[in-house]
Amino acid sequence: MNTKKPILLAVALLVYILSMAQEMLPEKEAINKLQQDIPVLLKKSDVPGLSIALIRNGKLVWTGAFGIKDARNNKPVNTNTVFEAASLSKPVFAYAVLKLVDEGRLNLDSPLNKYLGNNYDIVNDDRINLITARLVLSHTTGFPNWRNEKNLPILFEPGSKFSYSGEGMVYLSRVAEKITGLSFETFMQRYVLQPLGMTASSYIWRNRYDSLKAFRHNVLGNWAGRNQPEDGKEDSTQDHGNAAASLQTTAGDYAKFVIALINGTGLQPLTWKQMLQPQVRTNIKYPTLAWGLGIGLETPPNGNYCWHWGDNGDAKAFICAFLPGKNAVIYFADGYNGLSFTKEILDDAIGGEHPSLADLGYDHYDSPNKLLIKSAADKGAVIALEEYRQALKSRGDTASEETINSLGYLLTRMKKPADALIIFKENTKLFPHSWNTWDSLAEACMNNGDKQQAIEYYEKSLLLNPQNNHAAEQLKKLKENR
Repeated sequence: MNTKKPILLAVALLVYILSMAQEMLPEKEAINKLQQDIPVLLKKSDVPGLSIALIRNGKLVWTGAFGIKDARNNKPVNTNTVFEAASLSKPVFAYAVLKLVDEGRLNLDSPLNKYLGNNYDIVNDDRINLITARLVLSHTTGFPNWRNEKNLPILFEPGSKFSYSGEGMVYLSRVAEKITGLSFETFMQRYVLQPLGMTASSYIWRNRYDSLKAFRHNVLGNWAGRNQPEDGKEDSTQDHGNAAASLQTTAGDYAKFVIALINGTGLQPLTWKQMLQPQVRTNIKYPTLAWGLGIGLETPPNGNYCWHWGDNGDAKAFICAFLPGKNAVIYFADGYNGLSFTKEILDDAIGGEHPSLADLGYDHYDSPNKLLIKSAADKGAVIALEEYRQALKSRGDTASEETINSLGYLLTRMKKPADALIIFKENTKLFPHSWNTWDSLAEACMNNGDKQQAIEYYEKSLLLNPQNNHAAEQLKKLKENR
C-alpha cells in the first residue's frame, strides 16, 4: 500500500487552502485599502455615496462612510445614514422564520397552505400543496420573482429547480403572521431586530428616516428620490412591510445580523447548519454556486462563502462572508451603479474568487455598456453608438439588450426623444427576435406621435410574444383612436 499518496494529497490541499487564505489582506491593510479605493470607485462609477462594514473573526472591526446621501445639497453619508437593504431583506427574514422552526411552530417541510388555512393567491393549481418553507427559502417554489396579475402562477413543478422569487418570501411572511398573530413588522422586531440590537432598522417607514435616509441616484449619479409613504408619515400597518425588499438599515446595524449569521447566534445548531447548507445548485455554468435557506452560497474547496445582493434599481447592496474564518463585508450604495465595483470591494475586504458576481452579470463601471450610457447623455446617441461598437469590437464584449433599452428610457426621461428613438431602433437591430425591444420602440414612436409606426412595432412585438398584454392593450387603444 502506498501511504505517501494520501499524505501528498493532504499536503497539496493544505497548501491550496493556505494560498486562498493569503489572498485576504490583514485587517489594517484591508481598511486602509478600502479607504483609498472607495472614493475613486464612487467617482468612476457615478455613485454618490456608500456605507460599509468589515467583520473579522466574527466581530465588527470597522465601519466606513463615503460620499453624499443627497446630490441636491451634498449632504454627506455618515455611519448613521440609513440605506435600502433591498433583497438583503430576505436573509434577515429567513433567520426569523428559522427561529419559528426552532420553536416548533413551523415545519420546514409541511405545506404552507395548511398553516395559512387557504391557498393564498394561487387559483386552480393543486401544486400549492407541495410548497413548503424550505422551498420558499431555497427559491424552488415555481413562483415568478414578481407577478404581473392578481393571481400568483406556479410556473414549474415545485422543488424541481432554482428560480429566484420575491413572491415566495411575501407568501411565507403571511404564514409567519398567521402563526404568530403579529403584524409583519412586529414579528421582525420581536424575532430579529430587537434581540440583535438593530435599533436603526425597520421594514416600514419611520419618521426619523426623514433626516437619516439616503436618497436614490440614477445611472448618471443624478438625484432620483426615495421610497417612502406619499404622505411622509410613519405607518405601522402590516401592509407596508415587504419581507423580500423593504428593510431599511445601516451598515453597522446590518453587521449585527451578519455576525449572528456566521456565528450561529440565536438558532439551534442543526437549524443553523441547514441554513448554510446547499439546498439546490443554482447554475450548471458555475458548479460551486448553491442556495441555502434564505442565503446564497459559494462552495469552493477551501471553505464556503455565504452571500446575497440587493437591487432596488437606484439603490444597491451586497454582503459576502467567508464562513470558516468568520470574515465578512457588507456595503450599501445610493446609486444605480452600486454593484459595478463589487469585485474591488471584495478583493480589498475578504479576498477569494466569487463566481456569484459572474452569475449576477452586472456590468463593470468601465465596461462598454456603462460607457455607452455616459457617452449618450454627453454626446448624443449617434456618436455614443459609434464609440460603443468600437469598444465592443476592441474588447471582445457583447452588447446588452437590457442596458440599451434602459438607456432609451433614460433619454426619454431626460427629454431627448430623438436620441431615445435612435437607441431603441438600434436595439431592434441588435436583438431582432426580442419582443421587448420592439415593444419599447413602439412606445417611443407612440410618444413621438407616430401612431402608424407604433402600431406596426406593437404588432411585431405581439407576433414574437402573443402573451405580451401591454402590446395588445396599446394596439387596441391606437386603433380605436385612428
